[in-house]
Amino acid sequence: MVKTLARSIREFKKPAILTPILVTGEVVLECIIPFIIANLVNQMQAGCEMDVIVRYGIQLVAMAVLSLIFGVAAGNTCAAASTGFARNLRKDMFYAIQDYSFNNIDKFSVSSLVTRMTTDVINVQMSFMMIIRIAIRGPLMLIFSFIMGFVMGGRLALIFLFTIPLLSIALIIVIRKATPIFRRVFRKYDALNDSIQENVQAMRVVKSYVREDYEKKKFGAAAEDVCRDFTRAERIMAFNNPIMQVCVYAGMAFVLSFGSYLVISGRGMEVAVGQMSAILTYSFQILMSLMTLSMVFVMITMSMESAERIVEVLSEKSDLISPDDAVKEAADGSIDFDGVSFKYSKKAERMALEHIDLHIRSGEIIGILGGTGSSKSTLVQLIPRLYDVTEGCVKVGGVDVRRYDLETLRNNVAVVLQKNVLFSGTIKDNLRWGNPDATDEEMLEACRLAQADEFIQQFPDKYDTWIEQGGANVSGGQKQRLCIARALMKKPKILILDDSTSAVDTRTDALIRQGFREFIPETTKIIIAQRVASVQDADRIIVMDGGHISAIGTHEELLEKSDIYREVYTTQNKAGDQDVK
Repeated sequence: MVKTLARSIREFKKPAILTPILVTGEVVLECIIPFIIANLVNQMQAGCEMDVIVRYGIQLVAMAVLSLIFGVAAGNTCAAASTGFARNLRKDMFYAIQDYSFNNIDKFSVSSLVTRMTTDVINVQMSFMMIIRIAIRGPLMLIFSFIMGFVMGGRLALIFLFTIPLLSIALIIVIRKATPIFRRVFRKYDALNDSIQENVQAMRVVKSYVREDYEKKKFGAAAEDVCRDFTRAERIMAFNNPIMQVCVYAGMAFVLSFGSYLVISGRGMEVAVGQMSAILTYSFQILMSLMTLSMVFVMITMSMESAERIVEVLSEKSDLISPDDAVKEAADGSIDFDGVSFKYSKKAERMALEHIDLHIRSGEIIGILGGTGSSKSTLVQLIPRLYDVTEGCVKVGGVDVRRYDLETLRNNVAVVLQKNVLFSGTIKDNLRWGNPDATDEEMLEACRLAQADEFIQQFPDKYDTWIEQGGANVSGGQKQRLCIARALMKKPKILILDDSTSAVDTRTDALIRQGFREFIPETTKIIIAQRVASVQDADRIIVMDGGHISAIGTHEELLEKSDIYREVYTTQNKAGDQDVK
């Protein structure tokens, strides 16, 4: 885990290494200062001259200033290293997610990935900051103060040999009890974020059904659950301070009382006043270092689960990769399904697709019709290799899709998914997702073909109109047409429309299909639709049922031989007749 996370330090190795070095200098100086003060007190007690006091004073000022310089420099390098590490960590996670297949993404929920890239990264950043600075300062201060305490006080420092092991045992017990709770609470964080995301995305539905109170109660219950677990963990971690303070203050009380006795009884011969003041200072430094270590242990305990969750994302390997000898060019838009069966997970009990044998010629218009759950979308998602087949093979241009370079394959297969989205930016920005180097003329041509140019011209800023996140400021039909235009910008050999005209009227739908037939005749076009009217003029229509191909043929042929197609056609036409009446 540490090795995986350490790869994200990269260009911030220098400040990460400099920080402990600077902290060491700061600690050494802070531990020497009480020793010099003790000598000064002893000299003053012995009746030294003013020049001796001045000399000691100059030494103390110089050391204090130097210690301050070391501390400020350590703070700057620590900040640069920790924030840079967090930046690289988020970048590495984001890049890793971009390479995921749909199967990998299904393993993590969206809300969980968001939590890991925000809350979990912040926790790990804080731990990293403490490790390279405070976790170095604490032990060093403890060791040097302990050594100097023995040098100055001898037998008096033996008390620390009893308190430190006791504190260590207490810390171990606290950490072992708190870690499982933190592990559980971060999973609940995922569920909480999932609830927020679902509610925000479905806000219109929530308001239309007046379910705000229900959603508030559901969120409140989830938030209370997280709060309850965090409170329990924090209560356990809170035992650190009182246990530590009891032990250390007891040690200091012993040093103060027994040391005072030695000073008075020995009249400064066994333990001098200066030594006594130094021992008290070192006792206080030991207390502070233990408090620091306690904070570090709490933060590391909290972040251990976060670190494991981040490493899960970074270690997850896409199950869809380009082969070493990948094919870089598709010959044409022909598609072949040879004995294809598919299931979404190895643990799934049934196949989503079974025994699919289908051959589509380049340039054909293929319609796909079927009921909900008939695996229409699943079938077409195998073509651009969004998933890999479980059995058999899918070929594009006569080549198994698993032999293609993924970028080449997906540039040749444009998919307008059922839930396609627009991104915040201008219309031009969104269209250039299909082709970053597209000219204005190419964008105009694609939008005309997708029947989008007409409504774009009505906007005051036309193609420079700003699209809100998710396309919130355009209608469903406008969003679909813009997504179709974006796909056309790729000039693909295969164009797949997965129920992508469901929100447009029948006239616009017909114009889009007519444009496809006239202006991109060499492109293979696959149209998934719920309306028979959207596919009835296709070269062939595939009827799906329960993950199988029930029938293939033209509109007229299917009316004769397919009960499913005939029933859908009859039902929709009767509905249309009733609407007319």
